[in-house]
Amino acid sequence: MKPLLLLLTLMTFAVQAGLITEERRYEVNGKTYRGYLALDDAAPAPLPGVLVVHEWWGHNDYVRERARMLAELGYAAFAIDMYGDGKTATHPDQAGAFAKASLASLPKAEQRFNAALALLAADSRVDGSRLAAIGYCYGGGVVLHMARAGAQLQAVASFHGSLAPKADPLPAHSPVAIAVFNGAADPLVPAEQVTAFREEMMNANADHLLVNYEGALHAFTNPDADRTAAEFGLPLAYNQAADRDSWQRLQTFLKEKLEPENESAQ
Repeated sequence: MKPLLLLLTLMTFAVQAGLITEERRYEVNGKTYRGYLALDDAAPAPLPGVLVVHEWWGHNDYVRERARMLAELGYAAFAIDMYGDGKTATHPDQAGAFAKASLASLPKAEQRFNAALALLAADSRVDGSRLAAIGYCYGGGVVLHMARAGAQLQAVASFHGSLAPKADPLPAHSPVAIAVFNGAADPLVPAEQVTAFREEMMNANADHLLVNYEGALHAFTNPDADRTAAEFGLPLAYNQAADRDSWQRLQTFLKEKLEPENESAQ
């Protein structure tokens, strides 16, 4: 039996010409999760789909904004919920507890991710053969784990996420293309972890991209990082240059991996 049950599309509203968003609530093994789908209704369907996985703070406005940004690029973007009920944290201790609990059972975490992926793929406006996932911080570690675990994805991209395997390393000749955007000055992802990741990718003969931004700290894509760092004394900082460059590189990466026919036609 599949673990996913779509309960209800709660709301659809226009953000701008063509762009629509939909609140989604769905169940996985009896627990309710909250998702947020964004797409351009004027774009030719079916659209390539991209899951967006939140930071350790949970399913908040930041992950929804990234989903809308992807929708403006022509993707059906689904910001998923790895904690349940769309809950969010307001303190690092709470965020850490949520993140730890969500990954205490990797099989259950994989099931939650795959249920959201199946929901996206089943949408009539989405091309289920062209699917990717991106994640930030906690979410970056999640999408890398799902690539290693053999999720049915063509590509994943991690932004300032943990690079160490949570279980087995990437298998040889994995079909999933991987992009990692990392802050070279991030103490939460030490240089040894970056080196080990490079070796893992080489050993697997993986299709991968690793960009290390000199001087960038953790959470470099999030404009709220400076405020959070000051409030809680965390090693975070927004880096506009790294944010813009990584987003531009993501666009190229997704186009190459999800729209190869367009590339060859040019």
